[in-house]
Amino acid sequence: MTSPDCRDLIVLVADKNMKAAVCGLLSRRQSMGIRTVDAEVVTHPQKDSGCYNNGVEFLSVLRGQYANALLMFDREGCGRDQEEATAIESTIESRFSCVGWGDKAKVIVLDPELEIWVWSGSPRVATCLGWNHPDESMDQWLLSRQYLSPGNPKPARPKEAVEAVLYECGVPRSSAIYQRLAETVSLQGCTDRAFAKFQSTLREWFGCAEGRTP
Repeated sequence: MTSPDCRDLIVLVADKNMKAAVCGLLSRRQSMGIRTVDAEVVTHPQKDSGCYNNGVEFLSVLRGQYANALLMFDREGCGRDQEEATAIESTIESRFSCVGWGDKAKVIVLDPELEIWVWSGSPRVATCLGWNHPDESMDQWLLSRQYLSPGNPKPARPKEAVEAVLYECGVPRSSAIYQRLAETVSLQGCTDRAFAKFQSTLREWFGCAEGRTP
């Protein structure tokens, strides 16, 4: 049972890049359509597999300190790579219900991985990734290297594509890049299923009328 002075939200994520992205999104209250949220975002020491195997137990210890919980990790690397992301979510959410969280805990499985959120189609993505070839667009470069296929706006291997662009531009990979992307890239038109669930869950718990914040 939660105490009257408990915090709004605990988010358990697989790694520091995901933590940076979530913190960036939580800072965009108006774009996300939520009020100010008193949240803590923590990483699991065993990354994706740890989130899958004992994320419920990890968060259950904190049940009385937070009103709501999110568990977030990549499908690839969690140990259940061949399962559908939605099936993994349903299995773990059933476990949350059994330990008392009810509908106040949700699971977000990114498919195949966090970097799928990077490829939104916004021109700011290239800026955030440090694209520095004025004679060639980043999309053209990705197409020429077969990271993108014609007619597909997202790379089939999103993490590899991010790393390839950073390497090409001589930009060290860091969590700051993910936070900058989350803070600045437009959220309009994002069709990723996991992102839609993330946003709708936050709006259900912390929503403001017409996306306005106090």
